[in-house]
Amino acid sequence: MTVPNSSWTYLTNHSHVLICLAEDKEYRLRDVAERVGITERAVFRIIADLEGAGVITRHREGRRNHYEVHGEQRLRHAIEAHCAVSDLLGLVKKA
Repeated sequence: MTVPNSSWTYLTNHSHVLICLAEDKEYRLRDVAERVGITERAVFRIIADLEGAGVITRHREGRRNHYEVHGEQRLRHAIEAHCAVSDLLGLVKKA
């Protein structure tokens, strides 16, 4: 859910996709795309980036993908490199 009339957000689409996958490991690309507000193709590219960086692992089970988030991975920018993925997810975790 986005704030009406907002033209920017504090977090990137990469972090939004990561947050969705951490919330539900069985989300389909379509579900994530709808929730984040981007195309399925963009979600696919972001998942490939996250997988390439070792932040997530994709497991195929039948026709579905399941995602494992590696919370111990460090954030990538120098300003936040002292934090782990789990720290980011902890900030936005639903109560």
